[in-house]
Amino acid sequence: MFEYLEKRKVILIYIPLIIYWSLLIIGTTLPATDVPSFGVGDKFKHLGAYFGLTVLLSFTLHYQNKYLFLKKYFLTSALIITSFYGILDELHQKFIPGRSGEFLDWVADAVGALLGTLFVYFLMKSTNHYPGFANKTE
Repeated sequence: MFEYLEKRKVILIYIPLIIYWSLLIIGTTLPATDVPSFGVGDKFKHLGAYFGLTVLLSFTLHYQNKYLFLKKYFLTSALIITSFYGILDELHQKFIPGRSGEFLDWVADAVGALLGTLFVYFLMKSTNHYPGFANKTE
């Protein structure tokens, strides 16, 4: 599965990240009255949005070869980047009509980012694809 992703990373990872993050930016820039409701609590929306963002960003950082530091520490980097973006997004929403930037929304963003990071870690580790995992001898 991971070899398949690596061979098709532009179509299966990079482009979905660009689309997803663009939709996230658009969605948080719309006034509250223009945002569709999915019948899910606000904090679960934040958690789910940042879970997805972190999963896509983790794979993007893992499969890119331009920035070796980000590739080596792809999970930590994805967690920090998405959590920091969550802070910026909450501050940004203070200027959008009908929205507010809330600390607890950022906490939900950060928890979603952490869960996304853990999901990628356990997925890669369970398939022996986590960097360095297959090379270790027991």
